[in-house]
Amino acid sequence: MELIDIGCNLTHDSFDVDREKVIEAAFQVGVCQMIITGASAQGSRDALELARQWPQKLFATAGVHPHRASDYDSETDALLRELASQPGVVAIGETGLDYFRDFSPRDAQRSSFEQQIQIAIETGLPLFLHQRDAHEDFFAILKEYRDRLNEVVVHCFTGSQAELHECLDLDCHIGITGWICDERRGTHMKDYMQDIPSDRLMIETDAPYLKPRNLRPKVKSHRNEPRLLPWILGTLAACRNEHPEALAEATTRNARAFFRLC
Repeated sequence: MELIDIGCNLTHDSFDVDREKVIEAAFQVGVCQMIITGASAQGSRDALELARQWPQKLFATAGVHPHRASDYDSETDALLRELASQPGVVAIGETGLDYFRDFSPRDAQRSSFEQQIQIAIETGLPLFLHQRDAHEDFFAILKEYRDRLNEVVVHCFTGSQAELHECLDLDCHIGITGWICDERRGTHMKDYMQDIPSDRLMIETDAPYLKPRNLRPKVKSHRNEPRLLPWILGTLAACRNEHPEALAEATTRNARAFFRLC
C-alpha cells in the first residue's frame, strides 16, 4: 500500500535528534509522501527547507496557526505570499480558528484566517484548515469565501456529525487523524465516518501529536510519527467497513489530486 500523510509537524523540536530516521521509517511502511505543516512564519520557512531535502517525497504548507494569530502582521503576510510561490509549497495554512485554548484573541484569529484565505484565493493554492470549538464562526467565514477558493481540507476533523455535513456541503475534503483511535474523545466519530464520500477523505498523523491510543503492541514514547499512519488507516477502514487496501488507494489518490502531487 502507498499512503500519504497530509499533515505532519516534522519541524517540531521533538524530531531534532532523529528526524531523518523518522522520515525513513515512514517510507519503509509505505508512507510514500508527506505534507509538512507550516504553522508559523518560521515554521513555514523550516517546513519548506525540510521538504527541499526530499524532493517529490516531502512537501510543505505555508501558514500561521490560530494559536499564533497575534503574530500575524504585514511582514508575515508578505512572507506567506513569497513562500506560496515556491516549488514544494502545496497549500496555504494551517489556518482557521481555535477557541478551545484561545492562545490568541478571537478577533486576531478571525483576521489572520481571512488574510490567509485571501492568499489562497489569489494564488489558487489549496487551503489547509484548523478548527476547534469554533465551528459557528469558522463555518460563517469559510462560507463567505468558499466560491472563490479552490480545494479546501478541514484538517484533523473532530466535530459532530452535523458539523461534518456542513463542511461537506461546502465541498470540503476531510482529514482524519489518530483522534479516531482515542476511546476517550473519538468514539462519537465512529458512527459517521461512513458519511464522508470516498473522494473527499484523506488521512494524517498530525505528528508528533495524537499518537493512536489503541496501538498494539503499545509504544512507550508519547510522540506520534508518520510511520503510524497505517494504524490510523486500519482503524478508519474498520469504522467505514472497508478493506484497508481500498481505503489506502482512495485516500492516496485524493491527496495526490488535492495537493497536485501528480
